[in-house]
Amino acid sequence: MKASLKACDVVIFGGGGDLAMRKLLPALYHLDMDGLLAPTTRIIGASRRDMSAKDYQDKVRAALDEFVPASKEDTTIWSRFKERLSYVSVNAQEESDFARFNEHGVGDDERDAVFYLATSPDLFGSICSSLAKFKLNQARMRVVLEKPLGRDLASSHAINNEVLQNFQESQIFRIDHYLGKETVQNLLAIRFGNTLFEPLWSSAHIDNVQITVSETVGVEGRWGYYNKAGALRDMVQNHLVQLLCLVAMEPPSRMDSTSVRDEKIKVLKALRPIEGANAYTKTVRGQYAKGMIDGKDVKGFFDEEDSNPESRTETFVALRADVDNWRWAGVPFYLRTGKRLGQRYSEIVIQFKALPHSIFNDESNRELQRNQLVIRLQPEEKISLTVMNKVPGASEGMNLQPVDLNLSLTEAFNDKRSPEAYERLLLDVMRDDATLFMHYGEVEAAWKWVDGIMAAWAQTSERPKEYASGSWGPAASMALPIKDGRNWHDY
Repeated sequence: MKASLKACDVVIFGGGGDLAMRKLLPALYHLDMDGLLAPTTRIIGASRRDMSAKDYQDKVRAALDEFVPASKEDTTIWSRFKERLSYVSVNAQEESDFARFNEHGVGDDERDAVFYLATSPDLFGSICSSLAKFKLNQARMRVVLEKPLGRDLASSHAINNEVLQNFQESQIFRIDHYLGKETVQNLLAIRFGNTLFEPLWSSAHIDNVQITVSETVGVEGRWGYYNKAGALRDMVQNHLVQLLCLVAMEPPSRMDSTSVRDEKIKVLKALRPIEGANAYTKTVRGQYAKGMIDGKDVKGFFDEEDSNPESRTETFVALRADVDNWRWAGVPFYLRTGKRLGQRYSEIVIQFKALPHSIFNDESNRELQRNQLVIRLQPEEKISLTVMNKVPGASEGMNLQPVDLNLSLTEAFNDKRSPEAYERLLLDVMRDDATLFMHYGEVEAAWKWVDGIMAAWAQTSERPKEYASGSWGPAASMALPIKDGRNWHDY
């Protein structure tokens, strides 16, 4: 695998920004540390700021000191990584500046080139047009698009159409870092690499599915951006919907980008619309108020810097989704995400149905706990299966209690470092493998579904419901599954 990796130029637009320094460059450093970069692969930062190559190397060194502390201890790897780093000053809106990439030999000698657009989506079109002007859109060249890809279906169309005027769909890698997480990929392994679960993976055996992405942080100085986005656009339209697709998709014919994407698109097209009056019964939105997290007082949404008390932007969303196909008929998918909640974690819960009949008639066994498969994505990565087990002892009767069968990826593979999501995704881009990236058909179908919810919310004068920071969201969100005779996993 290492020997077959082709030399590549990785150009990062926004190369001095937070995403590049916090995630992308540490990920590339780890790939170099693991021997997964070809010897002549280069990494080129690009932004408007005037900076020498040495200045850029120093900036990257400082970022690695902060985000990859172990890098301080290995001067050999840093020396090698440093030699890969260079910098080009480019104004994304000045077409003539892009000639500097030709001067730096980007893509020369039949080398592949990856252009990572860690910039505002407003610049995607002009960057791609300028790259094409200087013949930097050849078949061996690829472009990576960071979210958000628009605010709705119409703006998403506009952004993607601009990019598609200069790059083929096969060259466009729309990134969702959740899909690079080891446990998310393990969901595919659990389903399609074992005979245990797939025969049970349908409405015949599964009662409901719950997907939670919970954050303890607030908008943290990003009020202006977040007020234009909100939890539905920022999290549900991409992260949570992508997780839903991986849970609900049919087995692909093979593990390649086309087959996997085709099955995900089928799920998105099968999502029952949430429109009009349905939005009142199927969704809950909220805004966090002041409260306490980890024993510390925290601000409310309208106490944040630059806030506007008239804002109706949601910081919390819970909803019930339904996949109208043969496999999932009647199975609710409960999705929720929010800021300033009681705990930081992301997980998928597969709740199996109750036993049709219990042979255990003791008082303690009248309500046997249903089997649950819990896939924890963060902060730790683990998989657990809840089963009923006899309590040890020779007492009369059968006393059962639930026991978790746990697989901790850290413990099971303690000799291997679990890579960050961006490591896997950047490596896949360099390999030209789009399996874990979004096809435009997925983006379009997801926005179409989300647009229906946003339109319904816009038609009401009702404000998002307030919830205290440190809680689990508005009380109405707790009632969402209760109306169906169910509960959230953590209640």
